[in-house]
Formats: sequence, C-alpha cells, structure tokens
Amino acid sequence: MVLGRETRLLAGGVIAACVVLVGPSTPAGPLFGRPQAVSAERDVVPNRVMTWNICNPCEESNTDRAAEIARYAPQVIGLQEACGRDVERIREYLETRHGLVYHVEYGPVLRKWSRCGGAPWRPGAYGQAILSAAPMTDRLNVEYPDGGSEDRGYMAVTTTVGGERVRVFNTHLAERRQEVVRANQTRVLAPAVARHDRAIVLGDFNAVPDAPELNPIWALATDTDPQCRPSLYGACQTTADWNTKFDYVFLRGITSRTHHVRPSAYSDHHMLYADLDPLQAAPGR
Repeated sequence: MVLGRETRLLAGGVIAACVVLVGPSTPAGPLFGRPQAVSAERDVVPNRVMTWNICNPCEESNTDRAAEIARYAPQVIGLQEACGRDVERIREYLETRHGLVYHVEYGPVLRKWSRCGGAPWRPGAYGQAILSAAPMTDRLNVEYPDGGSEDRGYMAVTTTVGGERVRVFNTHLAERRQEVVRANQTRVLAPAVARHDRAIVLGDFNAVPDAPELNPIWALATDTDPQCRPSLYGACQTTADWNTKFDYVFLRGITSRTHHVRPSAYSDHHMLYADLDPLQAAPGR
C-alpha cells in the first residue's frame, strides 16, 4: 500500500510538471497551435491610408505581414493579390497580437486551389481586400471584362476617413507587357471613380506614371506623392523590388500631408502609405 501511494504521488508530480511545461490542452487563442500574445487595444493613425500587394502565393508568414502593417497602423488598408484565408488571419493577428481592430470587405475575382489552397472542390478566394477601422457599406465588386493573363478587377466601399464619408477603391490591373488590357481596365475604373467628388483609389496598377493607360486616372486624381506626375516620372519613389513605381494612392477631392514608401521583406512590393489632410464636408453636404 505504501509503495502504491508513493507511485501515485510520483505520477501526479510528473503530470503537474508536464502541464507547466506544455501548457493547457485547449487552444490558446482564436488561431490554434500557438499561444496568442494579446496586447492592449490601440488606436489606428487617423487619416492614414495604405496600399500593399502582399504577393500571393508568396510563402510568407501572415504573422509577419500583420506585424508589418501594425508598425504603421493605417486607418484604411487596400491589399492586392490577397487570399481570403490569409486576409482573415492577418486581421485576426492585428487584433490579438497588436490590439488593432479592423472591419474587412473582400473583392475576389477567382477561386483557385493553386493560389489559395482549400479543398479541390472548394478552392480559396483570391483578389483584393479592404480593411478599415470604421465600418464599411455599399461594397461593390467588379471583375474587368478582360483580365489579361489572370482575372483582375476592382472593389469599392464607402467608409469614414477623418470624420467624413469617402469612397475607397482598390484595384489590381493586368500584368506587365499587357498595356492594351490595362487601358481597357482603366476605362472601366475611371467612370466609377468620376461619380464621386471625393475618392481614394488604392492599388497595384502594373504601370509606370507616364504609361498612356493611366491617363484616364490622372485626369481625375493625383498621386499622394507630390513629386510624382507623368511629366516627373524620374522623381517618383519606386514601389517594387525591380526599381519601378507600380503602386499608387490616387486622391480625388482630397489632399495629402505626407507620403511614405517602406520596403518589406515579406513581398516584392513595398508598403505605400499616406497621411491625408483632414477631410472637409463634400460639396452639397
């Protein structure tokens, strides 16, 4: 009996030690497999908007992507080449690890197993996404009639920036060397932007500033970089690893105070963000 009692005590001690070392058996947070380092809720930077092509299916960590975004904490974020599952994980990490709470809207243009995984009969959605600290309404998702070598499109939402309602567009145009396709795509996008006195157009346009296919957009809006215009192409900051500018924050009826390009180890596109001047009530309001 004494031996049995000692054996039971020894077994109990081993189990207790294992619990301390390994931790509880239930998932530690909304994403299973690792404990969540929860931080206090923090505020986004007011009037800051960002665009970032996250280079899917680049095999990068969504934890790292979220940390990159959290470093600048924009109020509105437009992501391109985005898989729905990745965006949801990024959004969750932003909240649980960095205290940044965002609403999300998706703009998928295709479902593709090789791009976004999932079951063969239910592949993941791929396209654009918008994260916003304020709620979004009136989501519009448009696939271009011709995407070029891969389906492409734009999405739009209405949200609050600087206390005022603004229409936000997010697009990804056809790949390089498909100028004619991109020209047709901007002919679809530009009239949608023109319907709004105040708009922010984010995206990867796959075209340098003086490319003719961007003329319809330049006629309606200006890039947040004050030194970047078609006639001043050489002064534009590059936004991709191959030393060219493909990514834009176009502004219509809005002005920008600062413009920043931040290279990232987690995509072949740089993070581009701008701090906007406080918005004034739109004409007619």
